[in-house]
Amino acid sequence: MHATLPLLASTRFPAIRRHALETLQVNLGYRCNQSCVHCHVNAGPRRTEEMDEANIDAVIDFLAASPGVTTLDLTGGAPELNRHFRRLVGAARELGRTVLDRCNLTILEEPDHEDLADFLAAQQVTVVASLPCYLEENVDQQRGKGVFEASIDALHRLNRLGYGRAGSGLELNLVYNPQGASLPPPQAELEAAYKSSLETRFGIVFNQLFTLANMPIQRFGSMLISKREFNRYMALLRAAHSEDNLATVMCRSLLSVDWQGYVYDCDFNQQLGLGIPHHEPRLHLSQITATELADRPIRVAGHCYGCTAGQGSSCGGALA
Repeated sequence: MHATLPLLASTRFPAIRRHALETLQVNLGYRCNQSCVHCHVNAGPRRTEEMDEANIDAVIDFLAASPGVTTLDLTGGAPELNRHFRRLVGAARELGRTVLDRCNLTILEEPDHEDLADFLAAQQVTVVASLPCYLEENVDQQRGKGVFEASIDALHRLNRLGYGRAGSGLELNLVYNPQGASLPPPQAELEAAYKSSLETRFGIVFNQLFTLANMPIQRFGSMLISKREFNRYMALLRAAHSEDNLATVMCRSLLSVDWQGYVYDCDFNQQLGLGIPHHEPRLHLSQITATELADRPIRVAGHCYGCTAGQGSSCGGALA
């Protein structure tokens, strides 16, 4: 795989600093039942990295000591494959935190996970589900043959439990990624198209659509280099940079934690090995408090333009 950090390290991206910490985003491991082309963590079935019990406890302790951190955002790989996933979710809910599960949908249809959707509903977990298109051909091209059909089955399962339905209190959001080296279309317009297509063809409903730009790192970045499209994509991101998006980029209020418990300004910096500034080589979650993070500088590099280009991009979708 091609290394992208040497191509991103030199940048003119503006200096930015942290606000108060609100979201703790935790990567529970890189094992996944899929191997998606756009995956920025290079996850897949053969990965073995997994957050252990001691670091799960460190996450719970951090939440308990940080009342201002209102959201626990769980990601992977497929975060549900971590053997401690359910204990962590339960502990966070007992602390009164909102829990997000970044779910690839097909995990809900895997053997030994048939009761997973019921668990998520019982814990009132917000499901943020990746569905890179509402057309079968595009989804299977990006994620593998049969993924679209399995995703539709999983969405039906979630809808039957009340997810995405008005008044249920169970929130279901979908995530779109472009197929290649282009920016996402306007989020509101694409959301309307998703809702129309999925409800008309399958009777599926959901709350919101989040559009995310593909980051030029890991698997996607390496593919760009192989196709000699890396420089063109970076030029596209830089040309579309909007200063207005700097005020709400996710790294201002989010802390990313890797499967070993080390912290980063965002999930993308985590994948590039870019730790919190002034803490070399790495800082563990147990070594810092939420209060200490406020107003600290954020480590930036060329990939940061992916968050500020056009309508902007974050784990919660478009910024503008």
